[in-house]
Amino acid sequence: MIRAAIFDGPGQPLRFECFSRPKLALGEALVRISLCTICGSDLHTFTGRRTGPSPCVLGHEPVGIIEELNGELFDVAGERLQSSDRVVWSVAVSCGRCFFCTHGLPQKCDSLRKYGHERVAPGQGPLGGLATHCHLFSGTAFVKVPSGLPDRVAAPAGCATATIAAAWRVALRSEGVSASIPATVVVIGLGMLGLTACAWAIANGHTVIACDRDDTRLAQAKRFGATYTTKPETLVEQAKTYTAGRGADLVLELSGSAMAAKLSLEVLRIGGTAVWVGAVSPTEPVSVLPEEMVRRCLTVTGIHNYTPTDLASAIAFLTDNHTRFPFAELVSHTFPLDAATAAFEFAERAHPVRVAILGE
Repeated sequence: MIRAAIFDGPGQPLRFECFSRPKLALGEALVRISLCTICGSDLHTFTGRRTGPSPCVLGHEPVGIIEELNGELFDVAGERLQSSDRVVWSVAVSCGRCFFCTHGLPQKCDSLRKYGHERVAPGQGPLGGLATHCHLFSGTAFVKVPSGLPDRVAAPAGCATATIAAAWRVALRSEGVSASIPATVVVIGLGMLGLTACAWAIANGHTVIACDRDDTRLAQAKRFGATYTTKPETLVEQAKTYTAGRGADLVLELSGSAMAAKLSLEVLRIGGTAVWVGAVSPTEPVSVLPEEMVRRCLTVTGIHNYTPTDLASAIAFLTDNHTRFPFAELVSHTFPLDAATAAFEFAERAHPVRVAILGE
């Protein structure tokens, strides 16, 4: 039986609905969900802080086992997929042929569909992770999950970890940071994205200054390798202290705060790079002085979601580093699917980094 938790709108408990087994078109798959973590954007949709379609099946950080395939499907590495493979998959379904797909932005495909963001429709299985199964369309990027990587570590790869992989890829294209030269990296916002970013930078040999208002998150950042921790009001001063007065080479802004976006520019050295990631909901505007941007040779770029290659990089990073950093501990509580509403209510009340919902 295929069941899913249905989101009908903010302020309403999730209800449960049974689905007929979908008839797969060529290139499609049906995956049995093992576990899905609740992303911050899921929580924002559930509470109404951001708009989302309804009715829909939320959840875009799942991991699962392929149960059925129609045709030959391959993962990002080019290996053929088979029933019983454990996989994660891209949040975005892309055509591979449009302007954006052929210009390095498949997550902005002209015919984009996104798991966890699609209305329930007749003839389709659940299209989100808060279900026993997920119906996956042609154009979905798959990555196989190694046997030693726990579900609760692998699941966030489909959003948080892959987004950090994308942010790092974009940063390496700028003058602010090099893959071979140690850099000073400031990470603002120490949720799942921020803690992952700390570990990613440390694993690549860089110095990390982690910034957040919350003392608990600052302590967690230390466990994820952060060299220094600080609060926003002392960030600029601390960054100059640790860099002989120059400022940071790279800032990853992951909180979504307009104030933090402005702060990211203040903390950069001449020639530095800021990558803005966190602002996926409306914010206040940020004032920028064009002359300052020019004279300081600053680079500012945004990244939203990720490419299939980033998803593969995310799983590779977690495979290599999940025992070095306590990623499994970030999923503090696990709920059965029938308690999905309670999981969201707990996440809103207690503010854990992640909670997980079991598929069965």
